[in-house]
Amino acid sequence: MACVELKNINKTFGKDEILPRVNLRIEDGEFVVFVGPSGCGKSTLLRLIAGLEEPTGGDIEIDGQVVNEQSPKERGVGMVFQSYALYPHMSVYENIAFGLKLGKANKGRIREWVTRTAEVLQLEKLLDRKPRELSGGQRQRVAIGRAMAREPKIMLFDEPLSNLDASLRVQMRTEIAKLHDRLHSTMIYVTHDQVEAMTLADKIVVLNRGNVEQVGSPVELYERPASLFVAGFIGSPNMNLMAARVLDPAGRRLVITGLGNLTVARDLSGLSAEAPVTVGVRPEHLEVVLSGPDQGLEVVNVEYLGNEAYVYVDLPAMNDLMVVRHPVPCPIQPGHRVAVTVDAARAHVFDGRGQALPDLAGSDVAESKSASAASH
Repeated sequence: MACVELKNINKTFGKDEILPRVNLRIEDGEFVVFVGPSGCGKSTLLRLIAGLEEPTGGDIEIDGQVVNEQSPKERGVGMVFQSYALYPHMSVYENIAFGLKLGKANKGRIREWVTRTAEVLQLEKLLDRKPRELSGGQRQRVAIGRAMAREPKIMLFDEPLSNLDASLRVQMRTEIAKLHDRLHSTMIYVTHDQVEAMTLADKIVVLNRGNVEQVGSPVELYERPASLFVAGFIGSPNMNLMAARVLDPAGRRLVITGLGNLTVARDLSGLSAEAPVTVGVRPEHLEVVLSGPDQGLEVVNVEYLGNEAYVYVDLPAMNDLMVVRHPVPCPIQPGHRVAVTVDAARAHVFDGRGQALPDLAGSDVAESKSASAASH
C-alpha cells in the first residue's frame, strides 16, 4: 500500500495543454476513481502516475518520494488496461506468472504467488485454460491477476470494464470492490461511467478539460455538487438544470423560467435582483400531479423501470425536458397535463460562473418539506 501525491502536475503534448495544473493527494489504502468525459485528461493522469508518461512540470510522489524519473517497476505499480492483452498461447497460470518470470523469481515463489492470486480472484479451476476458453469477465480477472501477482503498492485501472456487456460490468464492479476489501491496497481507477464511479469509490475526482472540478465521496458529489459541471455529470438520470433569475436576494426568492417562483435554502446575498442563475433539482426532489386538460405542462414520455418510473415533462419556455421520478404504479401517461412541485429545501443554485451557492442549513425553507413552483 502507498499514498500518492500530485504537486502542480502539468502535461502538454506539443502546443496542447492536457493538464494545466493538478494538485491531489490519494491516501494509503484508498479507492479513488478519476471520472469525466472523453478527453478530460483522466487516462493521461493515470499514465503519469504509472510512469508511462513524463510530466511536463510538477512532481509525483509515492510515499513521500519523488518518482518522476522512476520506471513503472521501480514505482511498485500494477496496471490493468481496457484491453485484456493476454497471451493467447499461454495458460491462465502462465499469463499470471509472466511478470514474475521476467523478474527471475524462483519456481517455488512463482507457484506460491500465482496460487494465492488465483484464490483471491476465484481462478483456481481455470489455471490450465487458454484465454480463448474464458468468458470476458474471466479474462479481465486474469488481467487483474497478472497485475497484482507481484504485490504492487498501487493498483491502476484504465477503464477495465468498457469492453464487457452490461451484466458482466455489474458483476465485475462487485468483484473489484470485493478485491479492494480483501487487499486494502491503494487503487486508482479511471472511467467515463459515473455509475462505476459512484458504486466503487471511496473518493471521486471529477475532471473537466484537465482541471479538477471537485474531489469528494460519492455522497458529497451527489448531494453537494460544487459546480454546474459536476451537477450535470454526477447522477443518473442527470440533475434537472433550469434557467432562473433572482427576484429578492435577501428573501432568497427567484423565478424559474417557465415554471414559477421559488424560495430556496441558498445564500443569494451576493447576487443582485434580476441576476441570472441556474437552479438544479434531482428527479427525486420533484413531484408531478395531474392538472386540467388546458393547464400545466405536457408529459412527453414515461419510462417504466419496474420499481419506479421517470416522467419527462416538456418545458417549452426553455426548449428542454424535466425528468421527475415517480413511484409505481404511475397513472401519468404521455399527453397528460401536469403541475410540478419542487422540494425547495433540496434545490441547488449556481451563479453566473457555474459555481454552487452556499446551503443555508437550518433555514425556515430547509425545514419545510416542499415549496411549490407552480406551472403556468
